[in-house]
Amino acid sequence: MRKVLVFLMTTLDGYIAGPDDDIDWHTVDEEFNQFAIEQLDSVDTLLFGRKTFEGMASYWPTLFAIESDPEVANRMNTISKIVFSATLDNADVWENSRLIKDHIAEEIGKLKQQPGKDLIIFGSSNLAASMIDLGLIDEFRIMVNPVLIGKGKPLFEGVQNRVKLKLLNTRVFASGNVLHYYGVDQ
Repeated sequence: MRKVLVFLMTTLDGYIAGPDDDIDWHTVDEEFNQFAIEQLDSVDTLLFGRKTFEGMASYWPTLFAIESDPEVANRMNTISKIVFSATLDNADVWENSRLIKDHIAEEIGKLKQQPGKDLIIFGSSNLAASMIDLGLIDEFRIMVNPVLIGKGKPLFEGVQNRVKLKLLNTRVFASGNVLHYYGVDQ
């Protein structure tokens, strides 16, 4: 059965975005880009909430993104994408995207039963929080960036239920980023 993974970048003090939704503190370099390519190659579907989808859709198909990071841009643009939103009318703004408006648990259950590679939530912390509360996340990949920003949007804001996790692996990057892999401890 396919797994649902979530990948989020956070500051050491636990924020996924600054006060104005800024993410200029993300430490992205060649090693990170190689990791991004490997991670994209290990899944076949990206899951997004509306806000993250709109941000990604406005960046990855652009000539700037394609020229500055062609390998990641190619993967981001061609891979299957699902946006979960009750307010969007369609997801036609980005290649290989489709919209799911409701019944998240049922839709994810169907996706997990289909053949293929794993599914991954990129960013979309609100979507991740709702899926955590529904018991739909199988693995957490949390990349801690070596920075403190003092305030912003907390990691997994809105999660209502306790979820016990077990550390599966860690990876230390030369930049100081540390990636933590956690599974749900049942």
